[in-house]
Amino acid sequence: MKIAILILYFGLLIAIGLYCRKHTTDVNGFVLGGRSVGPWLTAFAYGTSYFSAVVFVGYAGQFGWKYGIAATWAGIGNALIGSLMAWFILGRRTRIMSQHLDSATMPQFFGKRFGSDGLKIGASIIIFIFMIPYTASLYNGLSRLFGMAFDIDYSVCILLMAILTAIYVIAGGYMATAINDFIQGVIMLIGISAVIVAVLESKGGFMSALDGLARITDEKVTTTPGIFSSFFGPDPINLLFVVILTSLGTWGLPQMVQKFYAITNEQAIQKGTIISTLFAFVVAGGCYFLGGFGRLFSDQIDIAANGFDSIIPTMLSGLSAGMIALIVILVLSASMSTLSSLVIASSSTLAIDLIKDNFAPTMSEAKQVFLMRVLIVIFIAISAVLALIQYKSSVNFIAQMMGISWGAMAGAFLAPFMYSLYSKKVTTAACWTCFTFSVVLMTANMLIRPLFPAIMQSPINAGAIAMIAGLILVPIISALTAPPDRRLVDDAFKCYEKETTVPQYVALGKK
Repeated sequence: MKIAILILYFGLLIAIGLYCRKHTTDVNGFVLGGRSVGPWLTAFAYGTSYFSAVVFVGYAGQFGWKYGIAATWAGIGNALIGSLMAWFILGRRTRIMSQHLDSATMPQFFGKRFGSDGLKIGASIIIFIFMIPYTASLYNGLSRLFGMAFDIDYSVCILLMAILTAIYVIAGGYMATAINDFIQGVIMLIGISAVIVAVLESKGGFMSALDGLARITDEKVTTTPGIFSSFFGPDPINLLFVVILTSLGTWGLPQMVQKFYAITNEQAIQKGTIISTLFAFVVAGGCYFLGGFGRLFSDQIDIAANGFDSIIPTMLSGLSAGMIALIVILVLSASMSTLSSLVIASSSTLAIDLIKDNFAPTMSEAKQVFLMRVLIVIFIAISAVLALIQYKSSVNFIAQMMGISWGAMAGAFLAPFMYSLYSKKVTTAACWTCFTFSVVLMTANMLIRPLFPAIMQSPINAGAIAMIAGLILVPIISALTAPPDRRLVDDAFKCYEKETTVPQYVALGKK
């Protein structure tokens, strides 16, 4: 039954990819779906790109074990900050200005907004360097689940996921990704809800499970009774850093912001905001809530030997075959949707911003699309090879690079991108300062972590600090450096002055 469900699921993904080939005749269609993607598809694409197997298997298990039921705050933060506020603050302005500047990628946006080829190339290099290990880390959450559900080697799982993702992304581009993301999002919503109910029922229901969690103590963490079932858990400071990194980080990640480029119109953003927020509440909130009960299974889990990634699979191992099949598809969906989003962002950045603009300025649209398809194959192949190396040799740095990559890219891009949508005073020097600070900080954190203060030795804490520092650095450096070219800035902000006619009920704020 499990194999039959998987075959049916894979066939549907490929069929959608082939169906969407008509949308991939030019760069705009391949990368942004012709900027005609509706609110439901965009909101689900945003959510499924946000939450991968890393969240469901890795982060939910790890943070649930460390902070207990209080880990749910991470999911609430993902919904309110990472989704609601991101859409509200960035969505409309990103859609308007990116279309006005005719930019399809984040580096292209920086290049045109500031009239700087250097910024465009710098942003492209940062994405190229930090996106591949991030992509490779997506495979890590699948190994134990496939080992639990199927008697096949994890290498087969990696190759299968890579090949299937490549087929539908290469064939159908962004539109195929968006439609598949919608289907995968529905699976994630149903799957998370069903899994939570099943796991809690296995422990006697919610109140019984909560009571059992309240009775657990860990002298290595704290001797306070009931701490793992408390409101803020045993370590609220480090939990706050988790919330900041996983929530605020979406504001500066290229594959997330790119969703606002592609949405069909401004009205769709209002609907998309609500849909995306509700999706995050269920999926992210559900994942971390589930992980908070991990210590109820401590008699079956050996963290020292198997790591935090073993927590969620152990919690699920006693469920029925049908439920396990649903979970496998859930995690595959989460991983493939994020993988497809990452490879489109990576290939478009490399093809348009580095190769085409610097080495082949006269390259035709058809050749650009072909180049992106070739690069998608290369990116997916490299990430699969890195994942196989990690699996075969137990090299841990690839898995750790998830946090490093997230912190470096979000820290580098969040503040410059957000401020440049609202302020005419942001300077190129401020952007460079933010780029450099975040990349140097996160690279140093990876290479010389013991030399950092205790609170910054965690890549999660360092990434959160990089984002917050950027929000402070950009306005300060902008105030201390020469102002940007007035005509260039006025031309960029001219898009906000365009008069728009709307129905009276919109002007009244109704419907």
